[in-house]
Amino acid sequence: MEIEFKDVTFGYHGGRNVLEDINLKIEGPGLVCIIGPNGVGKSTLVKMINKLLKPVKGEVLIDGRSTEEMTHKDIAEQVGFVPAGTMDVFSMTVIDTVLIGRHNKSKWKTTQTDLEVVHRVLDMLDLKDLAMRGFNELSAGQHQRVALARGLAMETPAIILDEPTSNLDVKHQVYVTELLRAIAVQQKKLVIMICHDLNIAARYSHQIIVLKEPGMVYKVGTPSEVMTEEAIREVYGIDCTVIQFDGSPHVILKSAFDDDDVSDLVEVQ
Repeated sequence: MEIEFKDVTFGYHGGRNVLEDINLKIEGPGLVCIIGPNGVGKSTLVKMINKLLKPVKGEVLIDGRSTEEMTHKDIAEQVGFVPAGTMDVFSMTVIDTVLIGRHNKSKWKTTQTDLEVVHRVLDMLDLKDLAMRGFNELSAGQHQRVALARGLAMETPAIILDEPTSNLDVKHQVYVTELLRAIAVQQKKLVIMICHDLNIAARYSHQIIVLKEPGMVYKVGTPSEVMTEEAIREVYGIDCTVIQFDGSPHVILKSAFDDDDVSDLVEVQ
């Protein structure tokens, strides 16, 4: 699987460009993390892959084919998508919610294969005990895992996840990221994940894409190539120390303020 951006620019109507002249090639299999500050266009970038958003200039290609020539169904057969969080509020059970991810294959008729796939992903994400619970009865973290299960049930060659660990506790953040890396390797999938945790990205990804203001690709490479003190300072505007831990870079952030600055900010008048 190969996804390519050619001279892509995107801006919302009446506003400045969010992304400007993006040239980028993302190849699988492997776990690819996209990092960068808020507002640099990470979610916008991935939404153009599955045609939720369309470039105002340039084109996005999936395995050499322009998404402009592809239907949403064509793209859905190649690229699964798990959005950030979920606004779903309905009374369907967890198992029925995850079965929605199979509809592109089963054409709304549930098969034995669909059920086997769904039970497998529920087991992978430690959700089997919740299978018959109502989706609207779950916590935010459980919602996130169900959404991930629905995405994995699609069984597409590539899957995009917009902050899949955002509502998870520490244990499940690590577990889900390890699982995504294992899926990428063992099932030879391209897994693209937007991530705000620099150390999770550094430890588990095969490749990291760094976006920087104003909507540009700053650097692409392995964690060791990308996670440098200079890069963190230039992209995030904060100093840090980067050490090697267990074969991966580990970022130790320094304070954004000195003691006097903090005292001035919180001084009671």
